Amino acid sequence: MASGLFRGRGLLILGVCAAAVAAYATRAMWSGGQVAVQAAPRPAVSVEVTKAEKKQVPMDVDSIGAVTPISSVALKSRVETTIVGVHFEDGARVREGDLLFSLDARQIDAQIAQAEGNLARSQSQLVAAERDMRRFNELIGKGATTQVNVDNAKTAADTAAATIQADQAILDNLKVQKSYTRITAPISGRISAASVKVGNFVRPADTAPLATINQMAPVYVTFAIPQRVLGDLRDAMKDNLSSVKATIPGNGKSETGRIAMVENTVDPTTGMVTVRGIMDNASELLWPGILVNTTLTVRNENAVIVPSVGVQRSQTGNFVFVVKDGKAQIQPVTISRTFQGFSVIDSGLEGGEDIVVDGQLLLSNGTAVTPRERKAGA
Repeated sequence: MASGLFRGRGLLILGVCAAAVAAYATRAMWSGGQVAVQAAPRPAVSVEVTKAEKKQVPMDVDSIGAVTPISSVALKSRVETTIVGVHFEDGARVREGDLLFSLDARQIDAQIAQAEGNLARSQSQLVAAERDMRRFNELIGKGATTQVNVDNAKTAADTAAATIQADQAILDNLKVQKSYTRITAPISGRISAASVKVGNFVRPADTAPLATINQMAPVYVTFAIPQRVLGDLRDAMKDNLSSVKATIPGNGKSETGRIAMVENTVDPTTGMVTVRGIMDNASELLWPGILVNTTLTVRNENAVIVPSVGVQRSQTGNFVFVVKDGKAQIQPVTISRTFQGFSVIDSGLEGGEDIVVDGQLLLSNGTAVTPRERKAGA
């Protein structure tokens, strides 16, 4: 009986010890949270930073434009005859005055010879009429003829002079017609493929041109801009500050020129206004008819810019993380526009601040950071 009592007391002591250990292990729960486990400090986040710059930034407007020639001439025949010569290669570069087509002129040559003969006959008749008039004038003074004969001689002389004038006009017209048998380039540029060859019969009523010449240098680039830019553009044009750049898509090559014309009306359906730039195009980079990416530079302005990758967006607006004293701080900013991967800041930055451009996903206001410089060319 004593041994049973001893075993009961031993079990009681073991139970009390186990309860004490459990109570110590769970003391944070039954003590109302007064005993807390100390958390490990959060490590600093490595971020990439760059400086907010204050510099001259062009005010650009991007659009899609089309290249059009300043002059384009469709060559047609002005006489009914046959082609006897084509003096250019298809697509060749021609200069003003170059002979392009020769037409059969034999019929006109014969008409010119006939007109020259008529003119010579009329001139002979005028000589005879003037001789008769001089003779009758001498006789009337001697009383050997009548005034009627004098008047008739003068009329004959006047008629011969008028006939000469008419014959000369016919001859001049035929010479003009003959000049049409030599078709020369009225402008310099690139000529298309000839639609006719030697032996083809042509006439003025033909609808299709013999060939077309497009002026290649300079050329126009036509594009549209929003009406909100119109006022700034007109002011810039007064001071010759505006310029336009045309870039060939997928090529990267570009041509720079100036504004030649702004359309006098705004399209009410789109709110866009048509602008025409003129390019020197000495290398013939821009080909009539192609589409190009145009960049209209209205003016240059002094502004603060940051890489667009550093600008974050929230429900309250745009912001950037500014690094100060080893911590990231949220700085609200106002963006006016973007330019070649940069955002132009209207307000919120003064320039010179360290802006986080990589690693923002791990940041909140006040997060400790370890800045690293942005790689060159990033």
